[in-house]
Amino acid sequence: MMSMENRTPERGAVLLGTTDRRATSRFPVREDVKYTVVHSKTHKTRGAGKTLNFGSRGILFTTEDRLPVGGTVELSVTWPALLGGKCPLQFVAAGRVVRAESNRAAVRIERYEFRTRGSAAAAAGAAG
Repeated sequence: MMSMENRTPERGAVLLGTTDRRATSRFPVREDVKYTVVHSKTHKTRGAGKTLNFGSRGILFTTEDRLPVGGTVELSVTWPALLGGKCPLQFVAAGRVVRAESNRAAVRIERYEFRTRGSAAAAAGAAG
């Protein structure tokens, strides 16, 4: 028997007595994330964490501190797939914090792109 914590909720599913109102499904993805909260052009707060899940419109991740709801956040996530099976990718996004707790936040993605990180072989060659 599968526990509720290990199930990926489908759209409109009931989870722990509440209805999931998301328009899209979420996928459990655990990767490193670096984030920057943009308070103003000159004041930014940086942190790091781990992604908890992804959807086409949002991301849930762990944080070092509580993020301000409504605040603009820039995210950079190590993407688990390789471009063409060879080139590492970085998921880079910007959005607004829609929910925050002391150690995690949900961000609605407003724009995103994938960037190449260079190949693992090239990185190893540069380091050695």
